[in-house]
Amino acid sequence: MQKLWNINRWGFHFRNPISNYYIVETITTTMNQVIETLVTHKSIRHYTDEIPSDEVIETIVQAGQQAPFAHQLYSVLLSRNKERNPFSAPLLFTICVDSHKFECIMAKRNWKIKTNDLTVLLFGIQDACYMAQNMVIAGESLGLGTCFLGYPLTTASTIAKEYNLPKRVFPVVGLAMGYPAEDPPPRPRYPLDFVLFEDEYPELNDDRIAEAMKIMDEGYLSQGYYRKINYKIPLQDGEETFTFTDYSWTEHICRKLGQWHDSLEDQKEQLKACGFFID
Repeated sequence: MQKLWNINRWGFHFRNPISNYYIVETITTTMNQVIETLVTHKSIRHYTDEIPSDEVIETIVQAGQQAPFAHQLYSVLLSRNKERNPFSAPLLFTICVDSHKFECIMAKRNWKIKTNDLTVLLFGIQDACYMAQNMVIAGESLGLGTCFLGYPLTTASTIAKEYNLPKRVFPVVGLAMGYPAEDPPPRPRYPLDFVLFEDEYPELNDDRIAEAMKIMDEGYLSQGYYRKINYKIPLQDGEETFTFTDYSWTEHICRKLGQWHDSLEDQKEQLKACGFFID
């Protein structure tokens, strides 16, 4: 595997070897297999026909369980149905907030849950996300590729029916996994000074915002990301003025957050269908 970094006494610099465009810059003088796995992460959407063994699957899930947790408010659903799984992935995990199991434990000890559902969900989302990320790291360390999928949040009621979920189980995130049939470059990330704030949150002045936007947009443009997938999110209002020469990550995400999921009631209905009530 070609190494995609330079290490010097000032730190670690990761870059796209084709465009020579810096993608990630982390300040560290230590490189090991764990850090390498983390900083070379990329989402994989094309998989070989090789099927991960039961041993590999169990290892990945057990590694996920060893993540830190608040209450272990999670369960993991597994589909091996390539015909139905996104990207025809050999494996599709769906990581859920699961209050049902611990409420069963509470009943054995003659307790009833008093914590409000919003707090239960927030702690459960923490638990589920910690586990999901551990599963990604474990899978990639074993040579598998992964791709997170956000659709369970808005299709939870459908997933609940498909997997016969009891009430108090809410699907949070999907995770496609299999042996990769592609090797894309890692995608750009914000500069560190747009993420790490010591002691207080800084003023985000125009220069700082513009620099972060430039790094993200030029990074995606240098990789030809949206041109290769031939996709721009359609505008709900107004005429399209972007082409693939200037349509990039910040515009893409603006169109998501500026057009989609404006109804709180729709999300509350998904939660309600799974036995969680947010007033």
